[in-house]
Amino acid sequence: MLDLKGKWVLVTGASRGIGRLAAKAMAGQGCNLILQSRNTEHTVSLEEELKALGAEVYSFAADLNDIPSVLKMLEDIDALRVDVDIVLNNAGLQIAYRTDYYKTPAEDYTVSFNVNTISPAMICYHFLPKMVSRGFGRIVNTTSGIDKEPEQAGYSAAKAALDKITKDMASKLGGTGVSMNLVDPGWCRTDLGGPNAPNAPESALPGVIAPAFTEEKVNGQIFHAQDFSGLSLEAAVEKINSEN
Repeated sequence: MLDLKGKWVLVTGASRGIGRLAAKAMAGQGCNLILQSRNTEHTVSLEEELKALGAEVYSFAADLNDIPSVLKMLEDIDALRVDVDIVLNNAGLQIAYRTDYYKTPAEDYTVSFNVNTISPAMICYHFLPKMVSRGFGRIVNTTSGIDKEPEQAGYSAAKAALDKITKDMASKLGGTGVSMNLVDPGWCRTDLGGPNAPNAPESALPGVIAPAFTEEKVNGQIFHAQDFSGLSLEAAVEKINSEN
């Protein structure tokens, strides 16, 4: 398993749910954190927890439905003069569940694609060249297993587009020391998943962070976090590495 101690990790959607858990898990591995949320007030308590674990921490506000806001955040992160070597594009938005799906409004697609596809893509494009130039980087994009549900068409289509972007870009990264992969957390009881989901948010760990610790050859793949539920991070990473 890679030793990422001292590396800087950007976590989007870090204020709650799986993003918050992932940030704490990365701090537990000795990483420093850059946290994105819509309002930095939402990450104040998390900052305190991470600093108590010995991490350096910065928080930035950005609305992922507002692309200029995301680009401004990236400029502000650059101003820190730190090397972001790991990106966990965790943030996501399920805008609505349309039982009358023939009346799905166009806004479901525009908002969903901004948040779930375009913003994470812009983040990837921003950091990838720098990772390649340094010869190391890991990007883990959060996807969804939703299929054949027109009730959630905007969300599932946006995640499918993110899958395509990730796999296509990963095909260009061989031999660079950089890899991009996808993780499906499963249906969890988060604000997005709702109270009736079968899985606790904690069950998505260590799966949602494991690809960040894998060998470079693990690239352009999709992993299902629930397959690693109950394993240690070390065991999850060994399982992934051994199967590739």
